[in-house]
Amino acid sequence: MRFILPFLILFSFIQLHAQHPLLQSGPMVGYSEMLEVMLWAQTKAPAKVQIAYWNLAAPADTLLTDPVATEKQYAYTAKLIADRVQPGQRYGYQLRIDGKRVALSYPTEFQTLPLWQWRGDPPTFTIAAGSCAYVNDPPYDRPGNPYGGDYQIYESIHKMRPDAMLWLGDNTYLREPDWNSRTGILYRNTHTRSLPEMQALLASTHNYAIWDDHDFGPNDSDGSFVHKDLSLEAFQLFWPNPSFGVNGQKGITTAFQWGDIDFFLLDDRYFKSSNRRTTGERQILGEKQIEWLISALAFSQAPFKMVAVGGQVLNSAAVFENFSQHPAERDYLLKRIEEEKIKGVIFLTGDRHHTELSKLVNKAGNSVYDLTVSPLTSGAARTTPDEPNIYRVADTFINQRNFATLTFTGPRRERVLTIRIFDVEGKELWNRVIKAGQ
Repeated sequence: MRFILPFLILFSFIQLHAQHPLLQSGPMVGYSEMLEVMLWAQTKAPAKVQIAYWNLAAPADTLLTDPVATEKQYAYTAKLIADRVQPGQRYGYQLRIDGKRVALSYPTEFQTLPLWQWRGDPPTFTIAAGSCAYVNDPPYDRPGNPYGGDYQIYESIHKMRPDAMLWLGDNTYLREPDWNSRTGILYRNTHTRSLPEMQALLASTHNYAIWDDHDFGPNDSDGSFVHKDLSLEAFQLFWPNPSFGVNGQKGITTAFQWGDIDFFLLDDRYFKSSNRRTTGERQILGEKQIEWLISALAFSQAPFKMVAVGGQVLNSAAVFENFSQHPAERDYLLKRIEEEKIKGVIFLTGDRHHTELSKLVNKAGNSVYDLTVSPLTSGAARTTPDEPNIYRVADTFINQRNFATLTFTGPRRERVLTIRIFDVEGKELWNRVIKAGQ
């Protein structure tokens, strides 16, 4: 009985909102390219899943993805490729399970990236971002007040219709029953992904993700976690990122481009050394990943180079698991950015259960930023603005549930990034404008 209890609970949970008897969660829109888009869905049992899609400018011409048969060993997940698309178009789509159309109460749309190069200015677009997404599960939660809440934040994000959502780690919280078995890890990812308030956002916003300790393993887990390959498998099953790992390394490192902006998604767990080691090499990213990043940043011609990583990079206070706890690697990373005279670097971070913007001007005269956005639905931190982060931008500290939008505007040589922070209901808490080349 104890082996099937998680799935019975999850079945009851999902019955409250499913529009199709076999739909578990999704559909979700994943990465977007000019000639290809990935979509994702999860069923409750073996089924044949397919996506019908059409250009909204010519809806009579319906196209189909190749069908995918969902299987128990892969948590009944399916990744489907829309590969008959053209650049700069918007498409409607419909999920089909075993040949039957799935009726949903919210829009299901995706877009392809525009071919703007050599033709005009890059597009205006908006990326939403946030981290630390806890979904309560009473049988397995710690006793006391629920840690998660304000799930309407996902509906607030959806109402803003961002082009994409960047999940900055701790996107699900593995708990004691979860992290030591494949069954538990897949159950936890399924439970979180099935949250009703999340579904509309998933269905019409392109989603990209990194991980941090809680969707990797136990609290503060590192590269010694014995089941890290199970966590990696689950991440690959549940997130439709463009790739996983670089230069032949395992992990989740990848990159994507939207318009003229490059996004680099880093892995701060798979190669991380233990926080408690007092001898030997101490690292978070590791030399190979850092060297890949420096080369990629140097190659990039983007006016803003957005580097997503789970833990804070610039915060000068050596607290919890930020990079100041690993000063040698942090100093090396920032020194390489300085030496290569790389401009426009903005770290996007989470983990801390508070939000703040940090800014460092290096000896080359270039500004490096670190935007921490946290939490989405987890409990807010007890941290206060008194934490001695010498790089914090004034009046940007927030310790309540929140999310960010990053809007990129302006002509090609005069791009502007506007950062906005919102509360769970979508009320703006602060904004800052950063001009390319500042």
